[in-house]
Amino acid sequence: MVNGKHRLAARFYHQDAPLAAIRAAAGRALGADEALALGLVTAAPDDLEWSDELRLALEERASLSPDALTGMEANLRFGPGETMATRVFGRLSAWQNWIFIRPNATGESGALKVFGTGSKAKFNRERV
Repeated sequence: MVNGKHRLAARFYHQDAPLAAIRAAAGRALGADEALALGLVTAAPDDLEWSDELRLALEERASLSPDALTGMEANLRFGPGETMATRVFGRLSAWQNWIFIRPNATGESGALKVFGTGSKAKFNRERV
């Protein structure tokens, strides 16, 4: 990345123990529980929770603009150890030049226009 760090190092804030465990697991298939234990996945619901967890995840993602999701990913990828390059490319560019000017934010039914009104934003999901 622009800050010279790889994504897993940024994800785990350069903590040696989790990175060593991930390196040890590299190259072999992982089950859901092991991936969860390594911190490589956010959740691993069991059969009893699967339908509810999947429904909640889909509803949460659907409530966010595709543009906002793109910006959040760009924002999070740089992690700790902020540099001027990460500020410009990870934050300012993504949010000011990409997210806030797009119709999903500022259009007639965009997230910023309807915020606080009780109405739901209407997103154009073909814009990515």
